[in-house]
Amino acid sequence: MEKNEQAFIVDRLTDSILNTISGDSFQTDVATLKKSDLKYISKKTGWNFDWKSEFEDLTKEVYKLHISNNSEIVQGLLSITIEKDHVFMNLLENAPFNIGKQKLYEGVAGNLVAYACKVSFQKGFDGFVAFTAKSNLISHYEEALGAYHFKNQRMIIDTRAAKFLVTKYFKTI
Repeated sequence: MEKNEQAFIVDRLTDSILNTISGDSFQTDVATLKKSDLKYISKKTGWNFDWKSEFEDLTKEVYKLHISNNSEIVQGLLSITIEKDHVFMNLLENAPFNIGKQKLYEGVAGNLVAYACKVSFQKGFDGFVAFTAKSNLISHYEEALGAYHFKNQRMIIDTRAAKFLVTKYFKTI
């Protein structure tokens, strides 16, 4: 099975997500992606990955991040697989309007990684999360997430780093 190399940028670890224009902080929720959400999520609307195929793959769980009380606008997406002793992040992508210098919200990627860690704790995996990083982003993930470089391009978030992320975004493990 081919593992996608992750290339998300953790712009900032926030308590939720932060509007880059107003500086206002917005509480978020993570929900299971629904088939009806897919009509707005495609390459045509600026998304980089084929989320429809992620959604249709029964071995994967796909989640959307949205501002609380506004579930229609997807801020970012996460695809995970539950392995026997950890959670594997297959894909993570910020919404097109949350990428680059003109992004609307900061904190989306960190929020989604924290959610993967939260699922890992819930499954009894002590927060362990793994993913495959693009080579040039390995040191970024070490610094921003506290992940460590396992081998090749594999990154691992251990219990200590996972606790920090989950507590930051969800206030509780």
